[in-house]
Amino acid sequence: MNSVPEGSAAAGPGRADPGASASVTPFPGVDASAPASGPGFRSESVPGAVPESAPRAVGGAGSGSPGPPAGAGPGTGQVKTSLEILRSLDSGPRGLVEARAEERLARFGENVLPAWRPVPWPRRFVRSLRDPFTSVLLCLGLVSAVVSAWGTACVILALVAVSCLLRSAEEHRADRSTADLRDLVATTATVVRRASPDAVPLEREVPVADLVPGDVIRLGPGDLVPADVQVLRAGGLTVHQSALTGESAPVAKHPLDTPDPSLAAAGPFAQPQLCFQGSSVTSGSGTAVIVATGGATRFAAAHDGRARQRGASAFDRSVQGISWTLIRFMLLTPPLVLMANAALRGRGLETLPFAVAVAVGLTPEMLPVIVTTALARGAARLARTSGVIVKRLPALHDLGAVDVLCLDKTGTLTEDRPVVAAAVDGADRPDPEVLRWAALSALWTLQLAELPAPDALDEAVLDAAEEGEAWGACAGYEGVAALPFDPVRRVATAVVRRPGRLGVHTLVTKGAVEAVLERCVLDGDERERLLALADRKAESGLRLLAVARADRPARPGAYTPADERGLNFVGLVALRDVPAPSAAEALGVLARRGVTVKVLTGDHPGTAARACADLGLGLRTGTGTGAGSGADPGAGSGAEPGTDAGVGSGADTGRTIPYGDVVTAELVDTLSDAELARVADRATVFARCTPEHKARIVSALRAAGHTTGFLGDGVNDLPALHAADVGICPRNAVDVAREAADVVLAEKDLTAVDRAVLAGRHSSGNIATYLRITLSSNLGNVIAMLTAGLMLPFLPMLPAQVLVQNLCFDAAQLAFAFDRPAASALRRPAVLRSRDFLRFITGFGLLNAAADLATFGVLALALHNAAGDGEAAFHAGWFTENLLTQALVMVLLRTGRSAAERRAGGPLRAAAAGLAVTGVLLPLTPVGPLLGMSALPPLYYLLLGSVLGLYAVGLTAARRRYERRHPAGDESGRGLRKADAER
Repeated sequence: MNSVPEGSAAAGPGRADPGASASVTPFPGVDASAPASGPGFRSESVPGAVPESAPRAVGGAGSGSPGPPAGAGPGTGQVKTSLEILRSLDSGPRGLVEARAEERLARFGENVLPAWRPVPWPRRFVRSLRDPFTSVLLCLGLVSAVVSAWGTACVILALVAVSCLLRSAEEHRADRSTADLRDLVATTATVVRRASPDAVPLEREVPVADLVPGDVIRLGPGDLVPADVQVLRAGGLTVHQSALTGESAPVAKHPLDTPDPSLAAAGPFAQPQLCFQGSSVTSGSGTAVIVATGGATRFAAAHDGRARQRGASAFDRSVQGISWTLIRFMLLTPPLVLMANAALRGRGLETLPFAVAVAVGLTPEMLPVIVTTALARGAARLARTSGVIVKRLPALHDLGAVDVLCLDKTGTLTEDRPVVAAAVDGADRPDPEVLRWAALSALWTLQLAELPAPDALDEAVLDAAEEGEAWGACAGYEGVAALPFDPVRRVATAVVRRPGRLGVHTLVTKGAVEAVLERCVLDGDERERLLALADRKAESGLRLLAVARADRPARPGAYTPADERGLNFVGLVALRDVPAPSAAEALGVLARRGVTVKVLTGDHPGTAARACADLGLGLRTGTGTGAGSGADPGAGSGAEPGTDAGVGSGADTGRTIPYGDVVTAELVDTLSDAELARVADRATVFARCTPEHKARIVSALRAAGHTTGFLGDGVNDLPALHAADVGICPRNAVDVAREAADVVLAEKDLTAVDRAVLAGRHSSGNIATYLRITLSSNLGNVIAMLTAGLMLPFLPMLPAQVLVQNLCFDAAQLAFAFDRPAASALRRPAVLRSRDFLRFITGFGLLNAAADLATFGVLALALHNAAGDGEAAFHAGWFTENLLTQALVMVLLRTGRSAAERRAGGPLRAAAAGLAVTGVLLPLTPVGPLLGMSALPPLYYLLLGSVLGLYAVGLTAARRRYERRHPAGDESGRGLRKADAER
């Protein structure tokens, strides 16, 4: 049954949404039943407040925050009443004096989470060395220094330093942008303070960071609890504390005015007088005194440490795979060179520098620089053009590799506010009177509330009444009293005086269908008929409010929930979600880019299915059944009309599992991880999800081999944000979500996600092109050098020549970071798979080696009768040929490009031309003899031109064959090219 959410009376503008009726496992390392004393709290607080063992919180200046006062938390042997807690805090119902509050703020520090401290530059620089490629280069540089190859060592270490500096600078910029975001969305709280001990206490808004222990604060619907507090006064106060406890339903809170020994053994979250930071007020209002701030709060302890840990991301896995492939080659190369030269040429350790130079030649030295530059440029472009902040540079690659995007429905696929679809009577006939009575209830419940906070459903009803005829009919009514919505009753009641009905009060009640029908005068059959009608509408994706009323004799006394009896049923108001304006187009673009969208929502399956169908997600229709899952036969969408209950086989048990495009949390609870991975791969919508379900679904998708992104904005999204390869949130998300996310969007919009994915693929495409071209060219050179080294009585290239050749190629390779990738690279997830690279570089590397060996024959022919130093001429010829073939590879191996794209100019073509000119002219300059090279005869250049022409033909044919066997994209890319060009 889909009716009013349990927390629907909550969030007003600018407040947290307490309607997220979901639970989550307590944060790692936190025992919900653990006492508040002991490690994690300290005694340096206010007089008599805290045990000695608690640590200082990390505030703005590193100063501490107090823990809860003695007796405030469980496990202390005593639970203090409101009066006792005020005394222990040296406070009172009239609040603190401003001077005392300032003194405590200076003493205990700001009320902020112990968020990540700014990382100093030296530490950030050293942390950059943990990158696998950078570590490999560093080791090679040290080995080069050991064998006295000082030139090679200096060049490699310089490249390592440049890469680490670039990465550190970009991550520092992202951290500063995130800090600026925190300042833009600073949260405030209503605090009661006095200017002097005798002054009248005044309520005012202060930043949450300025709150101190002993402050008296006001709480209202939608407020986030800013610190750990004890309730002093409450009126229907309920809070959501699922982020800490796993309770899906709001919990009632009330003051403790008399000692209650039974609470001494209760856990901290079971105590009705305590509210904790991280929870939110669902309904009612209250006054509370702060007992713990900053790092001494329960939420800070839960959020710290292991809660921020996550497994290896897609980028980490890709880099590690390619790194280990290169490491194996490099570890194998020097021993082979030494052994082959010793066995065939009788050479000893004098060939060690050459062996190290060969290993260095195989290594893509510029990779850390190229990767960091490409990602940093992409991140800077995103920040400049779209306001997107990439906090962790490798996350930009992960965005480009994402093939599954998980998100909630509300605020992303649909707008935050529903609209009224229909108002019908009990016979399912349109009736404007139903909307009129619903609007009266919403209006006067809001007007007479102590802290007005309309929810989205109330606003939708009032908007519909204003647009229609119902609003004018409401003008003559006068409000008398209101019973606000609370999650226990699940209804709200307004008492009004009708025009011309003196001495009569009319109670108008609206709320959840079941709750309203229980309060109506109906026989059993009629109640069942109305419930069935509501079920049918809920299954079609509508949200429902039931409306009832009753006339009562006017009275001066207060109305209570006991008066909500004997009502007459009026009808149902049906509401539907409005698709976000850009959602349908963005979903289509993401689908054509190869990104599958999974909707993880706490809503009713029918509501989620309807919203997805309206947006063209293409949920299949029909129903089906299955057996052996241990769940209801209809679980997982079989019971929901409009969905397809397919049958899947559990990978680990072989049992039959009923599921379809819409899966409910009930089915997820019955599945093993392997079974869930199979179901998650096929299903589109997961309904009735708690945060724990979301995190488990995301983890299952990752385990199945998908690169997964998660878009969330609330405290309850933290587990899923940490579980995903890349966590995404909008800039108006709660603080802890922004801290946990890797990417912060300017707004919660799928179009912004698409732009971020596009930027990630742009950077990843350049990195992949660099790797393919560089590794295939390097492998060919190494094979040719090893072969020539065994055939020649001298080394084919001197270590200094290898170093200069690598320097020239490295300088040209910088252009890869500034290249514009092929359109085909933007059509599919950009994943760096080591096996794919190994196949590519092996095939094209052998072709490159063949060209090098052909050049060996050309040199033998051209230099056969030439006068002068044949060894120097050979070195010059091989040096020239290597740079020319590498220039050809840079131009011709940019796979997946149309003829127009290959003809287009750009930094890469300019770099290739410069490399070719250097290869031809350098041996002819005065630098050539210094490097052991001499001028070449004209015949060599003629023969070399023939070899290069054949090599170019072979490269082109091999590239086309590779593209046919590994197609870059499909016809859908045509529309994407047009859309990308417009951007």
